[in-house]
Amino acid sequence: MANSISGSTRNIRWRTIGWGTAVALLIAPFIAMQFTPEMNWGPGDFVFAAIIIAIFGGMVELAAGASPRLDYRTGFALAVLGALAVIWVNLAVGIVGSEDNPANNWFFAALGLAIVGATVARLRAGGMSVAMFGTAAALVVALFVAQAGATDEPWVPPGREIIGTGLFAAIFVASGLLFRRAARALAG
Repeated sequence: MANSISGSTRNIRWRTIGWGTAVALLIAPFIAMQFTPEMNWGPGDFVFAAIIIAIFGGMVELAAGASPRLDYRTGFALAVLGALAVIWVNLAVGIVGSEDNPANNWFFAALGLAIVGATVARLRAGGMSVAMFGTAAALVVALFVAQAGATDEPWVPPGREIIGTGLFAAIFVASGLLFRRAARALAG
């Protein structure tokens, strides 16, 4: 009995941290708006951000109940975080050029691969590992395809785009490694 109470308390603590972080993500732009005119969100921007954060938070909640293994849950959380980061950055400023550059749609296509892969894998750890590695590779391919076209911001050095995409891909690689470890533990 004491162990289930302890586990329940731990779950409440993590949920509080998770949803508290979500609220902080919504408050941060509001605070930034007080200090710089470059941050200019309207009510629609806050509603859209709240919807996106709630969807991704719900996905993390789903992952928490999908497996008893911490490596699986952490891999799932990283995948969700990576997807949220790619979407957020791509919509806010664009990964390649500006947010209006149509080449940025390649990054959304790469995330589509993650969704298809997770669906085909039926969220099983081994398949999720392959899907996350595939998503990391697809992000790198998206960068090269997008950079091959014309840019609408020629003064932005491509090194920034490479580093940013590399960070996103690294999140998915880490997720894939955690899923692989979970798959091996569940099989052995």
